[in-house]
This record gives sequence, structure tokens and C-alpha cells, in this order.
Amino acid sequence: MKDIIIDGKKISVKEETTILDAAKELNIEIPALCHRPTVEAYGACRLCVVDVNDGRKTRMVTSCNYPIRKSIEVNTQSERVRKTRGMLLEMMLSRWPNVDVIKQFAAEYKVTKPRFIHPLVDYSSNACILCGLCVNACSEIMWEDIIGFAGRGESRRVVMPFEKHYDACVGCSTCANICPTGAIKMIDDPNQPADSKRIMKYGSKIADEMVLMDEEQCDMRGVGTAHLAQIMNDYDLFPTCNYKFGSHKDAGGLHSDVFKQKYITQGLPDGCWLGCSMSCAKTVEGYELKTGPYKGDKVLIDGPEYETIAGCGANMGIFNPEFVLEANFYCDTYGIDTISFGTGMAFAMECYENGILNKERTGGMEFNFGNEEVGLEALHQMGRGEGFGVIVGQGIRRMKQIFAEKFDLTKKQIKFMQDIGMEAKGMEYSEYVTKESLAMQGGYGLALKGAQHDEAWLIFMDMVNNQIPTFEDKAEALHYFPMFRTWFGLMGLCKLPWNDVEPADNAETDEPAKVPGHVEGYVNFFSAMTGKEIDKHELILQSERVYNFQRVFNYRLGFGTREHDSIPYRSAGPVTIEEYESRAERYDKQLVEKWDYDIKGKTSEEKRDYLRKMREADYQKLCDAVYKRRGWNENGIPTIQKMKELKMDLPEVLAVLKKNN
Repeated sequence: MKDIIIDGKKISVKEETTILDAAKELNIEIPALCHRPTVEAYGACRLCVVDVNDGRKTRMVTSCNYPIRKSIEVNTQSERVRKTRGMLLEMMLSRWPNVDVIKQFAAEYKVTKPRFIHPLVDYSSNACILCGLCVNACSEIMWEDIIGFAGRGESRRVVMPFEKHYDACVGCSTCANICPTGAIKMIDDPNQPADSKRIMKYGSKIADEMVLMDEEQCDMRGVGTAHLAQIMNDYDLFPTCNYKFGSHKDAGGLHSDVFKQKYITQGLPDGCWLGCSMSCAKTVEGYELKTGPYKGDKVLIDGPEYETIAGCGANMGIFNPEFVLEANFYCDTYGIDTISFGTGMAFAMECYENGILNKERTGGMEFNFGNEEVGLEALHQMGRGEGFGVIVGQGIRRMKQIFAEKFDLTKKQIKFMQDIGMEAKGMEYSEYVTKESLAMQGGYGLALKGAQHDEAWLIFMDMVNNQIPTFEDKAEALHYFPMFRTWFGLMGLCKLPWNDVEPADNAETDEPAKVPGHVEGYVNFFSAMTGKEIDKHELILQSERVYNFQRVFNYRLGFGTREHDSIPYRSAGPVTIEEYESRAERYDKQLVEKWDYDIKGKTSEEKRDYLRKMREADYQKLCDAVYKRRGWNENGIPTIQKMKELKMDLPEVLAVLKKNN
């Protein structure tokens, strides 16, 4: 930290902070035309000049790109500073006399009419003032470098390559959004929004937030979702060996910095949408395959993402980044979901290690955790449609049925498969250990589509930050999260930039909260796009109508009741003695403090069984609270009254519900 003085006010700032940013912390305004926090400053307009005294001499510098490295005293309003700014504004006004932003600054410095006329005067109100913001934004935010400066001195201008339209420009509008004068316009918008200026306003806001905050928060622009690997491992949430454990001593081999430093080559916009300023999708180029039909070929791999790293890695007991890349490529090539593959293989591996499977039943393959060769061979068998891979490829629910029907299993073995088979509603779990987060257990089990976190990701709110301690709090979260996530899907919006929506602080207010500015953004996106004005309550209602209709549709097909919201016990707690004893101190403490259970003299088996009884009861209490909050009956079926409130009481819907209401 460095202590400095600006206009007589003292402040302590981090080393390398610019004078302009330090002044903002003191609410001291310094004029700047070419500065935006989202791009690197380079002092083009010079209006931000200030006097700096470093103890030896005073000199004039541009505050936007002057890094503070020692104690200094700054004067932002000295006579020569104001005189210099006035002269600069007079020169600008002589060339661009009708640009509003220049006229506003000039008026502040009492410059109303220049004493001379520039030979290249441009009288338009949206003239390009050569601030360079668009050039820097294209390079730094979009990583494209499609536009740049050409010429020198008076001939300096912003152009595309060879001063012709460049086909690589995808029309992301970043340059138009950042332009302070309107010199760059979107002339073709196929989406035809009702209010394009409003769209640009809120689009710029989210782009700025991502660029400014992402590196410190998630580094999505640097490594994509892979950043989660080390975070999940640190918080005991990284699925290891079919979710038995939440961390591992070798997990460092799968951390994002390994992929970033050694494998990820992409410093470009991603393939999801070239205009996205988050650019979270990453690629590995020139990777030489070691197995399969393309062995020896050098290929481009789209990924890896967190789910692939955790599923096709730690969950199978494998911590080799190159196995993850190989599996990533072949899953994409064969059209196999990486989450289902990783979670399904982890289940099969645990079945093998517990005698449910053997080499005879797997076609000679040893399905032990950590067996990379078998992991890839099973994947290639799935792709070819042959061998034991065909069985694994049908998913965990079918594997449980096939193993029970085909092999001579005991009731205990069948029950064990039910406990460790990480699927709900037939969908394999995505890659998070949920034992210590009841809300996340509900996020998986109560999701309409099956066990994935698309509807509600509540682990940090629930387990780490303890923001939703009661059943009612968790139910509130399991109401609002799915409503927002459903709305994103309905509107075709990416969920990742807006992953911070939480329920209202006071459930009685019954309104969405968390970051009010973001909720405001959703409302404005919809209203500006469609021309139909909505508020945050209507936003939630739009989702509730669809969400409840989906639940009724599930019920109509014979699903959508409490029994279908059940979860495998490993999702809620330790199945095996090994699991219990790996976290014995934690579980013993919970038994004593939460359930007043006397653990003295009790075996690990007795403690595990009592913990299971309590945790299974808690899950049912959570279901009760969620059903009540959602307006469903005790069996998880929407009530007729709820459908009437939502104006979804269509005759066909009522006909389905009348049987149980």
C-alpha cells in the first residue's frame, strides 16, 4: 500500500493503482475522454493531466496510466493543469465542434468557441474523435484486433484491414457500445429489438462487469469453468471415486493452472458465440491422440470444462490431465456426454471393486478406480457399439437393472447399487459432492429434468456461507433459483454471466433479490427486446407458468411425484464405513451437536446408520418445505389453486390434476 495526497486529501492505495482510479475513490472527478475501466489506458486524449510532486520536482502526467509506486502529492486543479486542459479542449472543439461530450467538457473549462478552425473540421455530432476505445476494446475485450488505427498525425483514422469490410467481424457491437460519440453504429440487427439503445446500455454493463471482475472471481476468460477444480477440492466437493470423497492428495494434477500453463492454447473468442465478452470456452490445439481410431493424429479439443475434468478424471480415480483430454476428445467425437460417461464409469468401477462385477462379466476388463487403459477402452467400445461398453453406455439406471437381472446378486448388493448409483430420474449426477449441502441434494433430486445443477446450484450458499440455514430458507432458494434458470432457457440467455441470483433476504417479501442491478438487467433485456414492459415479478411468473406446466406434464406421463424426487443415499451421506471414517470427526460432531446422539461406545457402523436415518428424514422435510413453497400438494403435484393463480388452469391441465386434488 502507498500513502498519497490528492488535492489535500490523504488516501492509501495498492501499489500500481493509477492516479485516476485513486481519485475516484476520493470522489474527485478528473476529465477523461479515452478512458474506460475495461480497457488498458494509454493517454490518447490527454485531458486527464494532473500535477505530481514526488518530493523532488513537480511534473505534469496523464493520470489514467500513471502507476502509483511511491508516496506522491497530486494536484488535479492547478492553474497550469486547467490551462492545459482548456487548450486541449479548444483544439478538440476546433476539429469536432458539435460532439456533445467535447462540448460538455469544454463548457466546464469556459471554452465556448475556439480561436481557430481546424483544416479537417468535422461538423457532425457523432464524429470519430480518435479516442482509441474501440480499437482497444476489439483487442482486449474480444481478442480480435479486427479494427485498428491507420495513418499518422492529421491522417490518423480507425479502419478495418485494407480499409475494407472484414468478414471476420461478427458484429458483436462491443466497439459501438464503448464509442463515446456514436461514430460506430450497428446498421444491421437481425434480432430487431424494440429498443436497441436500451439493449446496448445493459449489454455494456454486463460486459464491463465480466471484464473487470472475472480475473479475480472465476477467471472464466482465462480457463473457463476449469477454474472450479481446485476450488471444489479445497472445499471437499470434488467427486473422487464415485463421490465417496470430496478431495484427494493428487487432485493438483487436474487443477486449472495445469491445463492453462501446459495445454490450453486459446486466447481467442470461444466457439459458443464469437461476440461473447466472457469467452469462457477453451481449446487445446495440436494434442496427439494415444488411442482409438485417430491414434497418432494431432487434433483440436474443445475443452476441457470442469465437469469433464471432474467426471472423466477424479470421479474415476484418475488424476492424469492427458487422460481427461483424450476422453474429452473421444466423447465429443462419439457424441457421448462427458458427465454421463464419467459418472457411469465411476459407478461401474465401484461395482467392480465390490464384487458385483468381475473380469468375466466385463469382458476381461479390470474396472478398478484409476485404470486409465480400461477407461478409454470402455469409451471406444461405446463408440463402436460392442462389448461391455454397450452396457455402461446405457447409463446407471439401466446398469442397475441389468446387473440385478443378469447376475446372481444378493439383496444387500442390489441395495448397495441403489445407494451408490448416482442418478436421479435416470440422469447421472453432475460433478459435485452434496453430502454436506441439503439444499444441493434438493437441487438435484427436485430438478424436473433429473440430477443436474442447471436448475439450482446452492452448495456455496448452503454449505460454505450458511446463508440458508432453515428448511424454509432452503425451500425459498429452491423456488427462485429454478425460476431464474428456467427463464434464462426460455429467453435463450447464457446462464454463466448471471450465476449469482439468490432468494430474497426476507421470504415474506416474495420477490427476487441478490444483485438488484442484475435483476434489473433481466427485466430491461426482455422489455427492450420485445417492447413489452415487465417487472421482476412478471419475470418470475413467466417461469412459474412453464415450470409448473412441466411438472404436470411429468405427472401425466406417470412421473412427477415424491417418489420420483428421491435421491441415492450417497448424495446425502456416507454409504460405506470407509466413507464415514474418512470424515469421522465431522460426522461424530454432527451427531452430537445436531441430533444429540450419544456416540460413546458406538461403532462406526452404528453411527453411520443413525446418521443415515437423520439425513434421510431431513431430505423428506426439505421436500415438504419445497412442495409447500411451490404450491404443490404433499405428493409433489401442483394444486388446482396454484394453476389458477398462474392462469394455467387450462382444461387439459385440470383434467390431469383432478385425480389428485
